[in-house]
Amino acid sequence: MKQIFKKFIIAVLTYEARILLNRTKPFIITVTGSVGKTSTKDAIFSVLKTHCHVRKSEKSFNSEIGVPLSILGLPNAWDNPISWLKNLIDGAIIAFFSKKYPEVLVLETGVDRPGDMANLASWLRPNIVVMTRLPDVPVHVEYFSSPEAVVAEKLELLNALKPDGVFIYNHDDEKLQSVANEVRQNCIGYSRYTPTQFKASADTVLYRDDVAIGSTFTLTHLDEHVQIKIMGSVGVQNTYTYGAAAAVASQFDIPLSEVATTLQNHQVPPGRMSLLSGLKNTLIIDDTYNSSPTAAESALLSLKELKGAKRKIAILGDMLELGRFSSREHEKIGELVPQCADVLITLGVRSRKTAQTALEHGMSEKVIFQYDDVARAGRELQSYLSPGDVVLVKASQSIRAERIVEEIMSEPERAKELLVRQDVSWKKR
Repeated sequence: MKQIFKKFIIAVLTYEARILLNRTKPFIITVTGSVGKTSTKDAIFSVLKTHCHVRKSEKSFNSEIGVPLSILGLPNAWDNPISWLKNLIDGAIIAFFSKKYPEVLVLETGVDRPGDMANLASWLRPNIVVMTRLPDVPVHVEYFSSPEAVVAEKLELLNALKPDGVFIYNHDDEKLQSVANEVRQNCIGYSRYTPTQFKASADTVLYRDDVAIGSTFTLTHLDEHVQIKIMGSVGVQNTYTYGAAAAVASQFDIPLSEVATTLQNHQVPPGRMSLLSGLKNTLIIDDTYNSSPTAAESALLSLKELKGAKRKIAILGDMLELGRFSSREHEKIGELVPQCADVLITLGVRSRKTAQTALEHGMSEKVIFQYDDVARAGRELQSYLSPGDVVLVKASQSIRAERIVEEIMSEPERAKELLVRQDVSWKKR
């Protein structure tokens, strides 16, 4: 019965969203890929919001129900059937009678199961498609026959791109390079390592009193160079996020210098390599929004590069939805850990492979700790911390590793502002 109700809700909201788009004809930007979708969507919104009336997907509304909700401007009703019925009524009013509607939509789009993107592409016609990255082992591969099937599903969105549309892509991704060579639309690349239209370089961590406070890099387009500063976050992923935003901005004739100024004031979403003050004068790198093999590797390498830490502590939780690839991918992370961290704390059954492999690759068993209970890990970590420690926390969202961050952050009263999954519906889970 619940599944029938869900299908009914999705069908009606999708119909209403289609009616609204046909009536108002906004300029549509879609963001997809296997990493960095929400951060990229938010950065694009930041550079456009002072130039046009623009709406973005809230949080990570990227599913078959999240996209229609974003188009209609309606909230997620979660498990409340009365609120869902209210959404249907409100959606009908908006679809048929609303007079003011955004000129531009920035929509995050994702896939959980086969057919998700194809269904979306059957009715959504974007003007710009932004693709972030298509790693060898993407999230949600558990539900597909192969990693290639996940990639093929995501690429369905390109089939919906308007004939005069623009494909903006991560040029460091070889799969996306190949796609760009084949599509008929205008293609714009952004990168950190390979030459393309929007190229980041010289990314550097910013320090204050030997404590990381952010990062900076140079962004180049043609013969123009700008310095972009990112406060409160570290990691090479920011160069891709901001490069993509600059590429989109170019389609609205926004100067690169203005993009740099705007993004300097942009706030990176919580749980994406965010720098937080911890107990006992420690530093937390909060990367708890989600995890995948590619993202976990990137986070560890960022931890490795940080200077001035007394100890580097990696808290790594299970990476979910990897199917038959799960064991080997957790082992690969375990191989990397001894090069990047002094202490390893794992969360969950799957991450025991990470701990075992780290031990096999030279890490002492004295600095490897394994937990299944996140709350217990957070409590015991409080007494283990010492001044000068840098703590990376990363796990798939179902592990709820943000609870560890809340236990060890110096301002837990600001958890609702600084951490992911702090609304009432998540707190009840």
